[in-house]
Amino acid sequence: MKFSSLLIAALCLSSGALAQIKPQPSEPAPDLQLQEDAPQAKKEYRLLHAVKVPALLIGLGVYSAKSDDVINRYEIREERNNIMPNFHSKVDNYLMHAPVAIVYGLNIAGVKGKNDFRNRTLLLVKSEMIMAALTFSFKSITHEERPDGKDEFSFPSGHTAQAFATATFMAKEYGDQSVWYTIGAYGMATTVGAMRIMNNRHWVSDVFAGAGIGILSTNIAYLTHRYHWKNKNSNLTVVPTYAKGPGLYIGYRFN
Repeated sequence: MKFSSLLIAALCLSSGALAQIKPQPSEPAPDLQLQEDAPQAKKEYRLLHAVKVPALLIGLGVYSAKSDDVINRYEIREERNNIMPNFHSKVDNYLMHAPVAIVYGLNIAGVKGKNDFRNRTLLLVKSEMIMAALTFSFKSITHEERPDGKDEFSFPSGHTAQAFATATFMAKEYGDQSVWYTIGAYGMATTVGAMRIMNNRHWVSDVFAGAGIGILSTNIAYLTHRYHWKNKNSNLTVVPTYAKGPGLYIGYRFN
């Protein structure tokens, strides 16, 4: 099949993302030592769950950028050029923000998520900051040329990192209510990653690494959040904004 490599890459990306769905841990035996060790074991489990899938995706991205033993990025670009040489779409520029709009839209519609408005917004902002810092640090270090040759900021894919950061945000907020929220969120993110390749703006290695960075950023934001902010009797207003990119409006009401 001529399109097999790109399909395999998409399957790897979506499978890695869906591995974020947290399984229910089995109940331990009622042992005193196990009860004493439970808090530490829980922290270690949460940390492992937060980093294992992103580390795999970032590692796959780095490896496939240096070697074609597992996934040949040049073969995938050749397939793209043969099948859709003139493909161009701007849908990915908007789809990467869709999970954020859905989360706040569901909240406005009365479907409550995991966190209240302020904590959710702070988590989103923290995730965006971590994602941006990691993405642009990698870009400034690697100087990887794009497939279309327009610049040397290809690795990793910032669009894909953004898409998977917001997808993980949606999965964290609503994934416990239905697995379809998680599947839908990561489906949109995978589509963004695929479109970055189809638009000839990124190598498949860029997309893998971007996906890992996006997931890792949101996982770290949730793992380290202290949940000190409450809605009740608060004079502080924090609202996310999206124009040319993610932003934040902060207002304070003086009594």
